[in-house]
Amino acid sequence: MKSIFFDCNDQLAPVWASVVQAGDPAIDVNTKPFAREDLPRVIAGYDIAIDDHSYMPTDLVAQCQQLKHIVFLGTGPASYMNVAEVERRGIKVHIIKGYGDTAVAEHSIALMVSAARDVARMDREIRTGTWTPYEGVQLKGKTLGVIGLGGIGREVARIGAGMGMNVIGWNRTKHADAGVPMAELNDLLAKADVVSMNLTLGDETRGFLNAERIGRMKKGVIFVNTARGALVDEAALLASLESRHIRHAGLDVFHAEPLKADNPLCKLPNVTLTAHAGFRTLEASQTLLRRAIDIVKTLV
Repeated sequence: MKSIFFDCNDQLAPVWASVVQAGDPAIDVNTKPFAREDLPRVIAGYDIAIDDHSYMPTDLVAQCQQLKHIVFLGTGPASYMNVAEVERRGIKVHIIKGYGDTAVAEHSIALMVSAARDVARMDREIRTGTWTPYEGVQLKGKTLGVIGLGGIGREVARIGAGMGMNVIGWNRTKHADAGVPMAELNDLLAKADVVSMNLTLGDETRGFLNAERIGRMKKGVIFVNTARGALVDEAALLASLESRHIRHAGLDVFHAEPLKADNPLCKLPNVTLTAHAGFRTLEASQTLLRRAIDIVKTLV
């Protein structure tokens, strides 16, 4: 079967080259940008497509007559395709878990600290000639509420505890070895000074943090999301940020990516934004791409 990594960018290309080994199956690599509607042309004639986070609408996938497998680089293909519709067409979607738990957790902590101390805001203002030393929040002794205790959530909890925070967690299913005190969701939202969103996106969790649940959060809370934008009601999030019910949000993921400059989130001073980069470390990328090749090896 023919395989292609169809959206390899300039950042990933040298990483890909570094992990390819003798004996690996032949995998073509496309590094040229293309319009979304050109997807069928780019992967025409291929049985296996490796997707780094490109949108794959069902109507376009339906035009890829030979396609049998999509290897998604990560755990959240639901943000980029309708997995159920794609699989009903006989195309299996493969995901890769655990490759960047520490990388994403460290990014979550970085956003948390930046939000607590207004790091990005002061950086922006100093560059334009404004010198305002904002009063921050000391995190030691504060309560960190982790929603979702998979690999990433557990790493967030571990690092937060190491910083002297009181960590509590909530998970959709019970864990015998969660490693942190568990709380009911409403109690976590009411008690946490910082809320870290670490759920996986699916039909059951889309819009999970709605207006009602955001309203249950403690006034002045810091909110961090490195999971998926669609887990959160964006309008309710914006309203809570504008009213300062949420003191500051650190966001790495959005409903539509790339985030456009006219998005209201870009206008708010109490939001720190990053470009879905939580998993982008050399170590995580090497592991991710190597595992993608290993999946392809089992399919050809």
